[in-house]
Order: sequence, then structure tokens, then C-alpha cells
Amino acid sequence: MTELDTPPMTDEHDPAGQEPGQAVREAPERPEPPTGPPGGASAAPRPSRRRRWLTALVIFLLIAVPAGYIVISAEQSRDSGQSKEEEAAATGLYNDFPSKVQQRIYNVPVPAGSTPVYYYESNAWHRSSLYVQFRTNEWGLDHYLKWAGTSRAALKDGEITITGAQAAKVGWDLASGGQWAGTSIKAEDPGPSQRITVNFDDPDHPVVYVVSTVAFKR
Repeated sequence: MTELDTPPMTDEHDPAGQEPGQAVREAPERPEPPTGPPGGASAAPRPSRRRRWLTALVIFLLIAVPAGYIVISAEQSRDSGQSKEEEAAATGLYNDFPSKVQQRIYNVPVPAGSTPVYYYESNAWHRSSLYVQFRTNEWGLDHYLKWAGTSRAALKDGEITITGAQAAKVGWDLASGGQWAGTSIKAEDPGPSQRITVNFDDPDHPVVYVVSTVAFKR
């Protein structure tokens, strides 16, 4: 290689330009930002005033809301005994079958195929009554009386066992002329006691009127 081919030497590459014992300078490192709290304190920051206020509000609601609900429920329960019967009386007879639960509680199993069927439930503090009216056939009447715990032989001709006050409550006219027969079933509390009255003006399709009452022990 000739002198023309040799690259020129600079101070940056020339080790001779560095004084003996002098280290190569490096770029200074940036100091890392402080990670701890100001002043070198190590304790966690105290909760804000807003958080403490929200915590107190939640605790208050957890205590106050259930207590208020209990008070309201007690007031409603105290008034329900007086209002239930009035509300039910205003509705009159329903043109429908009583529910299966009602038929079981009051022991009034309405025979399938009966039509029309009406019912009305009266609720009070110490007793509840189910009023049921349905037209059936001879088979339905015999099976109903058997399921209720009696029979056709227990029906007394000319007997209307449902009281005038009970009949007036639902608008039944049982005092007019006709072929009537009735019986009563007395059960020990809390079993249902029944007053059954049957109209035989159409012997093939008798109309059954029932008032079944359940009394609650105090």
C-alpha cells in the first residue's frame, strides 16, 4: 500500500492524541426521578375527605334502609286486615275457576267441565272464606260431594244452609222459590267448614253454591 492509500489519522482515532493515564470520557447518565413521597416519607397517602364521606354514607344507608323497610312493612301488615276484605268485596265474583291452591285450602274441588264457574275470596284477620258457584251434572255433583267429605244423601230438601248475609255479600239470590237442598260440613280449626246449597230446578244440571270458611287460631 502506498502513502496515498493510507487514510489520514485524526485526533479521534489517534491513540497518540490521548495523554497517558487519561480514560475515555463517557456521556453522563441522567438521574432517575424520585419514586417515593416528597420529603422522603414512606407512609401511604391518607384517604381523601370525599372517600371518607362516601364510606360513611354507604354505612348509613345499609343501616337506615332495612330499618325503614321493616317499619313500612309493619304498617302495611297492620292495615291489610282491614283493607283486604273491602278490596275483595268491591271486585265481586270472578267468572273463572278458583286456583288449585284455593280449591285445596278450602276443600272445594270444582268438577272438570263445570260451566259457568264463579268464585270470590274474602280475607280477614282471623278467618278467610271462599265463595264458589258452579253448574255441573249429576256425575259432577256426586263426585264433588264425595271429594268434599259428604254425599247426596246428606242434602236436606228445602234447606238453604248459606246465610242471608253471606249470600248478599256476593249477590246470590237464594231466597226465591225453587227446588233447594243443602248440608253443612263442620271441621275442626284450621280445617275448612262448608255450607253447601244446591239448586235442582234443572235436575240434570244442578247449580252448587258453596261457602267454605277457614278460621285461624289466635
